[in-house]
Amino acid sequence: MKISEIMTRNVQTVRPEQSVREAAGLMAQIDTGALLVEDNDRLVGMVTDRDIALRAVAEGLGSDTPIRRVMSPNIRYCFEDEDIQHVAENMADIQVRRLPVMNREKRLVGVVSLGNISAARSTQASATVLRGVAQAH
Repeated sequence: MKISEIMTRNVQTVRPEQSVREAAGLMAQIDTGALLVEDNDRLVGMVTDRDIALRAVAEGLGSDTPIRRVMSPNIRYCFEDEDIQHVAENMADIQVRRLPVMNREKRLVGVVSLGNISAARSTQASATVLRGVAQAH
């Protein structure tokens, strides 16, 4: 089974020049702890609620601070035509709960999470990724 069959499509993104207030508001609105950051149709990073707390609030930065100042650049991703087990192994190795999904032109087409992999009913893939994420904590 391929990642494209289980990934979440229509992922909400933000731009690096948007404020951390806007990002936090969107996170609250769609009930997520992470947003992908796109610039000119290219994935440039990810901003999490933890990034906002530690890199903005804890450092005394204002709520109008651009996301680019607190986001994590150079994020890992997978391709939509990759096998679920392969991606689960990669997620376990790098100990992440979600990965952006790109097409071969490196355009964002979705995101795959622990929940997507669990819902795929692949016992091996689920066990693999959960084991890796559990090691991170």
